[in-house]
Amino acid sequence: MSYICEMNPNQSPPPDNHLVWAILSTVLCCLPLGIVAIIKSSKVDQLWYQGHYDAARKAAADAKKWSIYSALSIALILVVYFAFIVLMLFFQGVSNF
Repeated sequence: MSYICEMNPNQSPPPDNHLVWAILSTVLCCLPLGIVAIIKSSKVDQLWYQGHYDAARKAAADAKKWSIYSALSIALILVVYFAFIVLMLFFQGVSNF
């Protein structure tokens, strides 16, 4: 038995679920925050076709938000890492004199 989901012609398409960004942020950035983004993005289409339009829009916005948080977290981690390296090199250079 196959189910065909027909869209009402007056109904707009579902919002972008940002699944690609969620997966990329999970693989390339921060795993825990990316997983949250994937979970939120996977709910968008399901909620939309169940008729929960506001919840689907909120899930799409949350997926985007968590993907951004994941990308920013890796940037923050890299800044802290390089600051630590610079400080260690500075203190190593000071101790040699």
